[in-house]
Amino acid sequence: MVSSKVIKVGSRGSKLALIQAEQVLVRLRQLYPDREFEVVIVRTQGDINKEAPLQGMGLGIFVKEIERLLLDGELDMAVHSLKDLPTTLPDGLVLGAMLRREDPRDVLVNRWNCPLAQLPEGARIGTSSPRRRVLLNTLCPQATVLPIRGNVDTRLSKAQGDDYDGAVLAAAGLIRLGLTEHISEYLSPQRFVPPPGQGVLAVEIRAEDYRMQDMLRAIEHTTTRLAVTAERAFLEKLGGGCQLPMGAYARDEGDILYMTIFLSSPDGKKAFRAKIDGLTMDPLQLATDAHLAVVERGGGPLLEIEWSEVEP
Repeated sequence: MVSSKVIKVGSRGSKLALIQAEQVLVRLRQLYPDREFEVVIVRTQGDINKEAPLQGMGLGIFVKEIERLLLDGELDMAVHSLKDLPTTLPDGLVLGAMLRREDPRDVLVNRWNCPLAQLPEGARIGTSSPRRRVLLNTLCPQATVLPIRGNVDTRLSKAQGDDYDGAVLAAAGLIRLGLTEHISEYLSPQRFVPPPGQGVLAVEIRAEDYRMQDMLRAIEHTTTRLAVTAERAFLEKLGGGCQLPMGAYARDEGDILYMTIFLSSPDGKKAFRAKIDGLTMDPLQLATDAHLAVVERGGGPLLEIEWSEVEP
């Protein structure tokens, strides 16, 4: 097991992942100045296989190797982008803390520095997300959507190169990297609905490691956890491995939690969106109500799409 003197923190090795780990450690070092923390870089399947389409690589491609080291006791905690984590964690692991959410929106970057509606005919916009692809085709039909892979720096570089005119990325990544000057438009989360958990950093630990639980309690942001619990529970009700284009974004206004949901067929020809509200302190009920809304308001056929109909 890991020495009690050094707390080992797992992270992917990208520039953004290490910045995210450091954001967590800055908080922990302030709270526990007598403790020593060490970042351990772990290469995941998603990092090694940089060309294969993400959709065909299965769940947890950016976290499995890290979680294995956690379970084996080689790490004490791991910092993740919450949207990379499957809705069901391996037995023996829990999310010890969720930090205050960064901007949850998607953003558009492009060579003309114009908003989505003003992109010229045939503009080549990169994304490998089925959700972003469908939303781009719906909201910006004049654009040509192309697949793009790589970390944020790589995709940004490609978006400024010869093969693309732009890309859609998560605002949180560009903010954390200090690259907001490249943003042409912040896309409304009510129209361009983000995926569950976007913008949130989560710290994963062993379920029975009460020492880490106590340590992380001080950096937990309860309001964020309530909101993303609703989002992730809705995804779980669709099937935690749902490969359909979908989004869910919840925000609280006092005692009420509002959640915008989006679900589409792979080709975007059939889509459903709705805004549901419920009690902030009961996010699981809100997720249940959102799923019921899909069924009762005409989105049911989307839930019956066979896996074979989903493009790899």
